[in-house]
Parts: sequence; C-alpha cells; structure tokens
Amino acid sequence: MAALLLLPLLLLPLLLLKLRLWPQLRWLAADLAFTVRALRCKRALRARALAAAAADPEGPEGGCSLAWRLAQMARQRPAHTFLIHGAQRFSYAEAERQSNRAARAFLRARGWDGGPGGGDSGAGAAGEGERAVHGVRDAAAGSGAARPVREGDGATPLAPGATVALLLPACPEFLWLWFGLAKAGLRAAFVPTALRRGPLLHCLRSCGARALVLAPEFLESLEPDLPALRAMGLHLWAAGSETHPAGITDFLAEASAEADGPVPGYLSAPQNIMDTCLYIFTSGTTGLPKAARISHLKVLQCQGFYQLCGAHQEDVIYLALPLYHMSGSLLGIVGCLGIGATVVLKSKFSAGQFWEDCQQHGVTVFQYIGELCRYLVNQPPNKAEQGHKVRLVVGSGLRPDAWERFVRRFGPLQVLETYGLTEGNVATFNYTGQRGAVGRASWLYKGSRFGTPRGSVWPHLQPGDVFFNTGDLLVCDDQGFLRFHDRTGDTFRWKGENVATTEVAEALEALDFLQEVNVYGVTVPGHEGRAGMAALVLRPPHSLDLVQLYVHVSENLPPYARPRFLRLQESLATTETFKQQKVRMAKEGFDPSTLSDPLYILDQAGGAYLPLTPARYSALLAGGLRI
Repeated sequence: MAALLLLPLLLLPLLLLKLRLWPQLRWLAADLAFTVRALRCKRALRARALAAAAADPEGPEGGCSLAWRLAQMARQRPAHTFLIHGAQRFSYAEAERQSNRAARAFLRARGWDGGPGGGDSGAGAAGEGERAVHGVRDAAAGSGAARPVREGDGATPLAPGATVALLLPACPEFLWLWFGLAKAGLRAAFVPTALRRGPLLHCLRSCGARALVLAPEFLESLEPDLPALRAMGLHLWAAGSETHPAGITDFLAEASAEADGPVPGYLSAPQNIMDTCLYIFTSGTTGLPKAARISHLKVLQCQGFYQLCGAHQEDVIYLALPLYHMSGSLLGIVGCLGIGATVVLKSKFSAGQFWEDCQQHGVTVFQYIGELCRYLVNQPPNKAEQGHKVRLVVGSGLRPDAWERFVRRFGPLQVLETYGLTEGNVATFNYTGQRGAVGRASWLYKGSRFGTPRGSVWPHLQPGDVFFNTGDLLVCDDQGFLRFHDRTGDTFRWKGENVATTEVAEALEALDFLQEVNVYGVTVPGHEGRAGMAALVLRPPHSLDLVQLYVHVSENLPPYARPRFLRLQESLATTETFKQQKVRMAKEGFDPSTLSDPLYILDQAGGAYLPLTPARYSALLAGGLRI
C-alpha cells in the first residue's frame, strides 16, 4: 500500500520533465516568495484605495491617491525625512504643507479663493468623467482670509481637470507643484527639459496644456519660444524670484502667500480610477515625443513598486534620474511615498560624487539606468566606495558585462533588474538576481504569457484577440527567464532614452544644404545602447557647413538625440524597394580605416563636429573621448 502511495511522487519528476517545467523547479521557492509579496502588495493597495473612498470627502484623505497617501504619511510619520536635496531636508509634514500651498495657488488660478463661501468660477467639464466642482467650501483650518483671484496675464481661469505643464529640473519645487496640481484636481504634464522650439510646442499642444511652469534658468533659451507660448493663451509662471519677462509671474511667491492647511479631498478624487492623472512624454518609435496618458490606477500601482522590490520604510533611496521620466517620478518618488521611506534627490548624476553621497546620507537603495552603473565601474577607485550601506540596486538597462563588474567591485549587494514601459500595462521583475535577465515567466503567475520555454515571444493568439506591441524583443530561456534582446523597428536607445530616427532625420533635413539623410544607431565599445549616426548627402551646389549643422541640432534636438557621428556620402544606399539601408550602414560603423567616406564626430566639450581621424577614433575606443 505504501509503495502505491509513493509511486505518484516517484513519477512526478518524469512528468515535470515531460512538461518542460523541470528546469524551473530550481526557482520555485523564489517564485512563490515573489508571488506572495505581490499578493500582499495588491491587498495593501486595495485596502488604501477603499479607505480613501470611505474617507470624509471634505478631508485630505478623501482625494486622489497622491493626495491621500501624502496626507497619511504626514499624519503617521510627520517628522520622518521624506526628501533630501543638497543641504535641504524636508519631512513628510513639510512636504504636505508645501504641496498644500501650491494646491491653493493653483486653485486660485481656477477662480477659487479658498475663503468662506468661495466658489469655483472655472468649474466645467473636466473630461473623462472627472467631476466638475461647484461651490467649493473651505475645509481646512487656518485657511486665511479670502484674497482676490489672480488676474495674471489675462489667460482664462483654469478649468477643473485642466493640464498644467512643468518644465523643471529635478528639485523639491517639482514635487510640491506636482503634488499641488494633484490636490487641486488638475493634471500635470512632465515636459522633458531639453525640448525647445517645435518639439516643445508640439508637446504642449498634444497634451492640451493650459498653463506652463518653467524654471528661471530656462528663460534665456526659451526666449524665442515666448511669443508662440503667449499666442497659445497659456498661463505662464516661473518657479523662482528672478527677473521675468512681461506676462510671466513667480508661482512660488504666489504659493508662499497661501495657507498650508489641507484642501478638500473631493477636489482631486477621480470619478473613475482609469481617469487621466498626468502625462509623461515618451519619444515613441517614430516622430515627435508622444504624450503617454497615466491613469490614477497606474499611479496607485506605482506606490507598490518598492514594496515589490523588497525595500522598506527605513531605507534611504538615491535617485538621480529625471523626474519627467516614469522611472524618476512614478517609480522613484511615488514608490518611495508608497513605503514611507526617504529619497535623496539629485538634479544631476555625478559618478565622482556618488559614493560620498551614499556615505553622507546612509543610502541603502540605488535606482539606476544601466548607463549609470557603467559610469561608476569606469571611475577610478574611491575610498568612499568601501564600507557603504547600499544593499539593493533597482532599475533597468544593465548589461551583463557591467552587471558583473558592478557586483564584483561594489558588492555584496542585490541587483534587481526590471522591465516596463511608460505607456505599457505590464512590468517584470528579476527578483532572483539572475545576471542579464529582466524578469521571469513563471508558470505560477500570468507573466508566463510573455513567452514559452521554447523561446517564443508571442502567446497563442486567437482571432479577435487584442495585444500590446512593446516594440521590444524579449526572449525566454528554458528556465523561464526573460532577457531583453533588442528594440524592433528603427528606434534605438542611447543614454537611457529612446531615439526615433525619423525625428532626427526630419530635423536634419530642414537644413538647406542637405538633400538626403539616413539616421541609424551604431554600437560603440564601452557604451550602453547605440549612438546616433547620420549619413548625409549634400544638395548641389552646397557644401557641408559643420558650424551651422551643430547649432541647428543643438537647438532642435534634445542632447541624447543629437547624432554622435556623421558620414558624408555621394548617395544613400537603398533597398530594391527604395527603402534606406539602415542595418547595413549600422554594421559598417564609423571606423575611418575601413570607410572611405568623410567621417565626423561630435565633440561635446568643444561644441562642434570634428573630422573623425584615426587618432580620435583610437581615443574614443580607449575612453579618452566623450560622446
């Protein structure tokens, strides 16, 4: 009888082998642990959302997820440090007060004065079912006497649900204004700080922006754009007290004059959790930047990011990524808010200063993109890199070679590589630490639909099925690990950014001395991703004007999209169907010893394109020339 009972157990390995699940059993414990963590995270977020829905709509915890989570942390951990930026430190209570001031200033731009009986003259259709607010009452203690509604530059009052664009660097003011917009029932649009001229105006129009808050240090470079911005009828604010052109007022001064008490929660509570909360711009696969719609649900889900990564409320998170990207804002800031931890925010990453910062602030978690880790391993040895407290590094884009060097030099620490998209609806986590993988397709959860152990990318689609095309190629190995292979289409990745070849080509083709342009990405030893290269054909009888070309790309393309290499040709290579040969050109590369065409390289330090000589080529490969 006992032998009969043991027989199924003896046959189980053979059955699993036949089902091709045997190689995955090694990771069963890790798969189970992550599944339990994910279920607990989902349950916690659901409980928070239900509590907010049941809260007093007049109180701050009855608002949108950003509003009630910040209010909750200000109540539970008021003195705990939320943000460190340079010499500045802000507690959760101070973050709540600062964002409340910003919210009241934005509400005043809506025509609401916050005083007794104050009405909302800007009430109207908010779009996507978001509620229009009428007869807003003052629900905050110490809200102060009513003040006149700001007239500003003559722009009409902001309607509930209107979009306000932020053109700001990574700084505390970015957060206070973002949180304030959320509390005021307005949508934020995070505009990449390098955009100017046509791309900037395109972004503002595509998200329907009705106002723009910009950093004072950007005013000089934005001066040619101001007439077009005024013509759009935008409210124009600067986040600082420097001298401003006519029609631009200091928003921070307006906010500082407001009371810091909470605003009613129902101002920001979405009618539907799928309503738009904010816009984040992604370069997409073609053309100009795209406005990715971020729902309230996605913002809520991002509160669970660091919980899924295994971080906790006593962690100190180092964040040196742009806040206009999802990685910096939603994963870094909202993820930190979700666990009630501390974030060290850097306006710009410095590989030479990194470990000193970690020692000074007791950093335990570092959020990266792959290029940052490569910068660190390429630095000379530093005393501060010894004895640090960093135990977890989280991010995406870390190549296996840099991964190994990073762990060997700075470990022991855990690397948790993730994969996701701003506009996507799924994410993966490499919670096992398997080098080079971006996640798992475990049979325990739905992620297995990313692929099969045979390596197939597509699930078994049926007629009428709808699927989301990421534009990326992932492969699944026989153990269920997902690995990033490459981007499909013409888009390539450089400096952590997606570069659309069509956008770069269109910018270059605007020059009157260029007749044809072919843009593609080339692999550069020692660098992540692919650097932009442009093959150029001159328009007769013009000659190549490198000075004008550099000025043009500097004004019309963000830094990451500017071609690092130029190749001057008599004619462009095309296929039999007259399509440009990008793959062949990329394989030919930029070695001056093998190419007879004139080649040029972008000298960022000198601000010019220079002939790519064998000496400069050798210096580039040796790491002595920055691109």
